[in-house]
Amino acid sequence: MNQQLKSALKRLRLSGLLSSLEVRLQEAQGNQLSHLEFLELIVNDEIALREDRAIGRRLKAAGFREMKTIEDFDFSFNPSIKRREIMELATCRFIREQRDILFTGPPGVGKSHLAQALGHQAAKMGHLVLYRSIFDTVSELNQAEVLNENEKVMRRYLRPDLLIIDDMGLKRLPKQSGEYLFEIIMRRYALRSTIMTSNRPLEEWGKLVGDVPTATAILDRFLSRADIIQITGKSYRLKDKTAAAGRTQQRKGNDHREE
Repeated sequence: MNQQLKSALKRLRLSGLLSSLEVRLQEAQGNQLSHLEFLELIVNDEIALREDRAIGRRLKAAGFREMKTIEDFDFSFNPSIKRREIMELATCRFIREQRDILFTGPPGVGKSHLAQALGHQAAKMGHLVLYRSIFDTVSELNQAEVLNENEKVMRRYLRPDLLIIDDMGLKRLPKQSGEYLFEIIMRRYALRSTIMTSNRPLEEWGKLVGDVPTATAILDRFLSRADIIQITGKSYRLKDKTAAAGRTQQRKGNDHREE
């Protein structure tokens, strides 16, 4: 490939085509591909690279705490989680239908993993995603009010096709948290999808936000279009630690017997 062609491809920002062109030329010669077949190959290479980069940008913009996927979730550990139900959600039809999801259950059973995994899948399928813990959300909106940037920050929460608000119920929230959350839910209602996770019963949300009427309004609006997925059972998060502790104890026992 001559330098003039390389320069032209760079000017056109066809880096995917440029990176594979030498290999595709050899492939075309070896398999006697037609001009049209060769052109289709190199164009598809460019499209693939651009799609990969777009997915990378969406995943980075989402701000996930951990890069979780559906594939690395251990469904066998917790029979209360219906694999078919989660895989249906992974099609992202709920986003196209502007429906919401609420994962509830005790800490460690996989709520955050599944919420982020669905967000990861949504980003791969071309949807704009934003992940935040409830504490980050409240902190950002509280700071925005101090700086008089409420609407600017609120737009960040209203724009994504999928908003994930994690960790509801870990501890009581600061004053005005309920008002912030209600505004987000109200303005996204029937327009964009939201996933929330909570480890506390819904009847305790009033205590969490310090405002029972506001909590009731939040739940009334949110649950009207939400699929509620209740997860029970042992801690998914601690299973590996428990297994590691067991292996350590076994090694100590073996060392003791050898002595």
